[in-house]
Amino acid sequence: MGVLNTTPDSFFDGGRYLTPNDARARVDELLAAGADIIDIGSESTRPGAEAVAAAEQIARAEAALGHAIERGAYVSIDTTSPDVARYALSRGAHIVNDVSCLADGGLAEVARDYDAILLMMHSRGSMRRMPGFSNYPESGYGDVVVDVAREWRASSERALDRGLSADRLWFDPGLGFHKSAVQSAALLKRLEEFAGLGALLAVGPSRKSFIGALDRSEPTDRLGGTIAACLRAVDAGARVLRVHDVQAVRQALLARRAFARPLETGHA
Repeated sequence: MGVLNTTPDSFFDGGRYLTPNDARARVDELLAAGADIIDIGSESTRPGAEAVAAAEQIARAEAALGHAIERGAYVSIDTTSPDVARYALSRGAHIVNDVSCLADGGLAEVARDYDAILLMMHSRGSMRRMPGFSNYPESGYGDVVVDVAREWRASSERALDRGLSADRLWFDPGLGFHKSAVQSAALLKRLEEFAGLGALLAVGPSRKSFIGALDRSEPTDRLGGTIAACLRAVDAGARVLRVHDVQAVRQALLARRAFARPLETGHA
């Protein structure tokens, strides 16, 4: 899943793809790099980011969305707004990427109406209330894996109550969203424990602050940690990786497969 943020203030690529031509070119770059899904977002989720009206989100996303659909891409719209989700799905998008953990139940209804995937990420409300990157109290969770699973399951039940089919619901543990660096790392270490949720696992570690906490690196210098986190996620069963650096991560996955030691077989 290749990231395309048509925002002025996203933490890594904000401001790069604001013009229609730049947004279309980014779609082409991601597809050429091997992206299976183009994830288009027009509202930043960085700590302290302000809410963006649905009309403005649509205006920002329109060029990239239309071009991606024309190219035949499998498209995800990253939004917490039912109106934005409805617009994108009506144009031909396939996934609603909800980073709010269903703060607005209308998202589930929109996904239901269009038979779309709802990629529901664990979060504890708006990132506007986060004081900084990975700045969340260590006491905020009893056991972060148990608590994330319980809270996500509660939201998933609300989605199902709205008529969404269980096989259209995907799970993202929400690395960095209302989590400290230690808590995000713990989620990665224990991803296998989410298998009981019965939902496809998607993970988005790309250039996030929990990686920077390891060596005080800036987002521009976190590609190595991103790749390591992606390989760990795949080993734990992740089926979708949301990343900015599609070519580098794809190459790492191809190398992982090519260099893996063959399983030994024996005879009874």
